[in-house]
Amino acid sequence: MKTRISADEARRIALAAQGFAEPRPSARLDRRHLRRVIAQIGLLQIDSVNVLVRSHYMPLFSRLGGYAPELLDSSWLGAPANRELFEYWGHMASLMPFEMHPLLRWRMAQAADKNEDIFGRLNRSRPGFMQAALDEIRERGPLAAREITGAGASKGGWWGWSDGKHALEALFAAGRVAAAGRRGFERLYDLPERVIPARVLAMPTPAVEDAQRALMRIAARALGVGTEKDLCDYFRIRIGAGRPRIRELIETGELIRVSVEGWREPAFVARDAKSPRKVDASALLTPFDSLIWERARTERMFGFRYRIEIYTPSANRKYGYYVLPFLLGDRLVARVDLKSDRATRTLLVQGAHCEPGVRPSAVAEPLMRELVTIASWLGLEQIKVTRRGDLAKKLRSTRYTRQ
Repeated sequence: MKTRISADEARRIALAAQGFAEPRPSARLDRRHLRRVIAQIGLLQIDSVNVLVRSHYMPLFSRLGGYAPELLDSSWLGAPANRELFEYWGHMASLMPFEMHPLLRWRMAQAADKNEDIFGRLNRSRPGFMQAALDEIRERGPLAAREITGAGASKGGWWGWSDGKHALEALFAAGRVAAAGRRGFERLYDLPERVIPARVLAMPTPAVEDAQRALMRIAARALGVGTEKDLCDYFRIRIGAGRPRIRELIETGELIRVSVEGWREPAFVARDAKSPRKVDASALLTPFDSLIWERARTERMFGFRYRIEIYTPSANRKYGYYVLPFLLGDRLVARVDLKSDRATRTLLVQGAHCEPGVRPSAVAEPLMRELVTIASWLGLEQIKVTRRGDLAKKLRSTRYTRQ
């Protein structure tokens, strides 16, 4: 591996690592395809926003095309014997293979220490409440926080949690309860032994350093190339803890230090990273896709400044409420504000913008092809493009019928 690589090569390495260098499968998609993608990228970030489709379904679509979402549901929410994924704090709330559970027990232990203030406050203000909540879950099975006896009322706002929610979230972070599934998008809590397979719970707990090294190894493979911050951010490991693990992976030859054209900081390439001469991708990306979730890296890698504007007042939004970047070839060439109007079975394109220097005529047809594909996947029967954005006019005049 060279010790100096171009910005173009770094971008292709990253895209290959994230599964975009190969064409989408033409065969009927099954759970094996999902396993391969999740093994490649390590985890799926969960997010509650459902204006288009919940975010954890999108990375699989972006890489595979129109798979059946029930395949992911059965791997996560299905009968316990059929599950392959568990929910915990990976890169934010995430779905991960059960085999990664031992690698995150150090985080559970740290959360137990960190949340002593919550445990203490609740035990002082409501003695016995947390133990009673655990006992109730043990007796009744999976419960939402609001279903716990005496949970109390929420205090409004995103984080105005009830006592029941505070208690169960602290217990969840500490690994004393596990996520048994979701009802709508409401997390259900149960005892770990009824959620995590016995064979997984029986796996030895690695030392913190060993677990973090393993997570950094997964991050390196999933990123292909990245800075220290990129590697640590993938599983939200502090730089101070991650830096020694990076040095260890360099010593074993699993990471190779390189300089990347235009990058201010040193970078590291996974030893087995592929460096294709060309990437011919075409994909819409959720804001929470692992390719782009670290915004500084996205700007450094693609020259694409990306900020999600959900929480920005509508009058101040530049591009729209739920904007998806469009990957074409090895570049992010456009962004579209999408919404599923389920009542009218319509995919609404509420804005369509080309990146600077990109001609609408070069983007409109492949983007429309992808819009038709995602509409079909979501069971939407028509596409409506508004006039907002410099790409909208050309997109409105483009006709494409799915083959």
